[in-house]
Amino acid sequence: MTGCQSPTRTLADGQGVAVQVAVGVGQFEPACPSAGGIVLSQYLLQPALYGGLERAEYTIGVAGCSKRTDHFSVCQIGSVACFAAAPRGDAISRFQSRG
Repeated sequence: MTGCQSPTRTLADGQGVAVQVAVGVGQFEPACPSAGGIVLSQYLLQPALYGGLERAEYTIGVAGCSKRTDHFSVCQIGSVACFAAAPRGDAISRFQSRG
């Protein structure tokens, strides 16, 4: 859980890896190593069950090689992993550990 840390700070702490994961997908899928990304929105998601895992969801705009798309990065708070999903609910596109 986030403990005494503010939601704003919790979201800010996870932005870097969330962007990195989404940009990784954006660079790989259209074969565009110059793609870059920015955070468009961010939310803390409440656990689905009592005692469940708290997660942060980021919408990342990825652009490069004359293409633009949005990806969702979901990161578990207090964990070392995030995943990026394609914008239309497609299967998980990429998994990367934070280190």
